[in-house]
Amino acid sequence: MSSADRAFASAPQGVRLHLGDLEIEGLSLGGLETTIAVPKWDLCFDVGRCPPFAVKRSTILVTHAHMDHAGGLAYHAAMRDLLGLQPPRYVVPRENFEAFNDLFDVWRRLDRSRLPCEIIPLSPGESVSIGRERRVDAFRSPHRVPCQGYALVSQRSRLLPEFVGLPHGRIQALVLAGTVVTEAFDQIEVVFCGDTVIDVVDREVAVRTARVLILEVTFLDGKVGVEAARSKGHVHLDEVVERADLFENEHLVFTHFSQRYSTQDVHAIIARRLPPRLRERAHVLCP
Repeated sequence: MSSADRAFASAPQGVRLHLGDLEIEGLSLGGLETTIAVPKWDLCFDVGRCPPFAVKRSTILVTHAHMDHAGGLAYHAAMRDLLGLQPPRYVVPRENFEAFNDLFDVWRRLDRSRLPCEIIPLSPGESVSIGRERRVDAFRSPHRVPCQGYALVSQRSRLLPEFVGLPHGRIQALVLAGTVVTEAFDQIEVVFCGDTVIDVVDREVAVRTARVLILEVTFLDGKVGVEAARSKGHVHLDEVVERADLFENEHLVFTHFSQRYSTQDVHAIIARRLPPRLRERAHVLCP
């Protein structure tokens, strides 16, 4: 067991979802805390209060600067330093880059420590490499403050259409003869929108086509109506149902539910209100 595992063995962990070859681990409750990890990519989306599973992740993609999404950054850096882990890197909206640098400078003075980390500014439409044949694309998520979502994109290869269906031996012979039989393509693996209104689904192709879409659905019924949800910068389940035919995703992960709803309420309402074509692909990330 590593030092990080020993340090957090008895601490509460996040909810884990197994979605094909991807695992998602997270904690997200509207206004309280959002941290969602993709272990295969060694990263988290946001770090609200820095739960133990987040400390293991070397990259944090920050959607916006609200405390319940970014309040754990300095603690994350401190814990990784304490445990002897490599300095983390934080990808942040370019509008917040200077402020996050100022924040760490203040914490270094207060904590009398180095808090080693790298802060990378990114704007919607820009990308950053996250490893071999992997990158992160940023896109605008409309919210009450500057916010951006992220798409995890892997570069893959596939047979050119004219060779699909040929026997394996024939393809091998073509390759040995110098024929190019494959092409590279981008696979959008995971998209997380952060806090947003439903417009992001209408605007962003990546949101609708990612293998796994993680979407905040803060309000679920008449306790808060659609217009009130929009005024707060959030998604209402009614708006998801209205757009059921737009979602091409293999898996939809709904999260960031209002504290008005118990875990049992969330599961029951979503199961009752989603049309079958969404319900069969839907998952709930709820503490």
